[in-house]
Amino acid sequence: MARGHQKFQSQQKNAKKQKAAAKAALVFTCTVCRTQMPDLKTFKQHFESKHPKSPMPLELLGEEA
Repeated sequence: MARGHQKFQSQQKNAKKQKAAAKAALVFTCTVCRTQMPDLKTFKQHFESKHPKSPMPLELLGEEA
């Protein structure tokens, strides 16, 4: 079992790996407020509720067909 400095290094490495994986999962970025979302459905819901007066982005318009 790791102790002391080795344990701290292991925790830091794991946290960095998890942060990178979480960031990679956020694929879509709102063009108005720059918020990142994981999928088109969430992105569309966000856009409709937060920016109802703004024109719909092209990636959401192509998804409705």
